[in-house]
Amino acid sequence: MSYYTPPPQPATGVPVDESQFQKTPISFQNPPQPRPQLRSQPLVAWSTGLCGCFDDCSNCWLTCCCPCITFGQVSEILDRGSSSCGVNGALYTLIAVLTGCSCIYSCMYRNKFRKNYNLEGNSCTDCLIHCFCEQCALCQEYRELKNRGFDMSLGWHGNMERGRGGDVALTPPPAAYDSMQR
Repeated sequence: MSYYTPPPQPATGVPVDESQFQKTPISFQNPPQPRPQLRSQPLVAWSTGLCGCFDDCSNCWLTCCCPCITFGQVSEILDRGSSSCGVNGALYTLIAVLTGCSCIYSCMYRNKFRKNYNLEGNSCTDCLIHCFCEQCALCQEYRELKNRGFDMSLGWHGNMERGRGGDVALTPPPAAYDSMQR
């Protein structure tokens, strides 16, 4: 059996009697066990491919000409209405004008999108897709939300009102939990 010996205390000018410290035995026969990992649900494939723009040509043209509108619509749904389409679209445009690299902002939303809906991919592919295929990525996210029952022109609050009427079964993202919670 070994005993824990505290490290020497720095000199503070106050004498300390070491007999005050209780020596506690440490057992090495039963080391602490790691906590079991929570099993995550299997990842789901995207409902359309990255280059499936031919399914919705009007959104494809809109996104090619003005990606801030598509980004704003998608981000409003992902933020559950806590931010508006206009604010997110304006911020996207401001970042694009100032840095020329709005893909950083939209990449973060793709990562959030994937995690909320448990979709295939990872942070690295999110970044690469948005850096090299920004418009295709935004169109894919837009189509995914449409395929899940959202009317993108209504925004979050309009879709929630429509969903209460019972005419459409919406698939809102599950509540996000911090990793530190049990």
